[in-house]
Amino acid sequence: MIDPLQASFKIASSGLQAQSNRLRVISENVANAESTGNTPGADPYARKTITFESELDRASGASLMRTKSIGVDNSPFRLERNPGHPAADENGYVKLPNVDPLIEMADMREANRSYQANLQTYKQSRELFSMTIDLLKSGA
Repeated sequence: MIDPLQASFKIASSGLQAQSNRLRVISENVANAESTGNTPGADPYARKTITFESELDRASGASLMRTKSIGVDNSPFRLERNPGHPAADENGYVKLPNVDPLIEMADMREANRSYQANLQTYKQSRELFSMTIDLLKSGA
């Protein structure tokens, strides 16, 4: 028989790990939002994306979340006219990353809330586990 408390620990833990990975990718995008190429006309930092997949844990029968892949966003880079910049091409344009800080902040907020929800589930499962142990101790 599957122990629901242990399954809830595994589910919440997998959610915590997945959202932690998501926050790491978002943080990297935000940190590189203004990074340009090293040479004139070179491509700048490309926004990273993360995808998840559901995975069945055969031991507990729980459906867990895991990071499927970290990819690169293929949307076009922004161009800014700045002839004095070291990364400017022959026309004076600098390629800037395809990172929109507003979208990244919205994604970060969502990931943070999902992380907090998984953390709360883990805490409540731990509390139920402790209460069960206390009941078993008092009944013996």
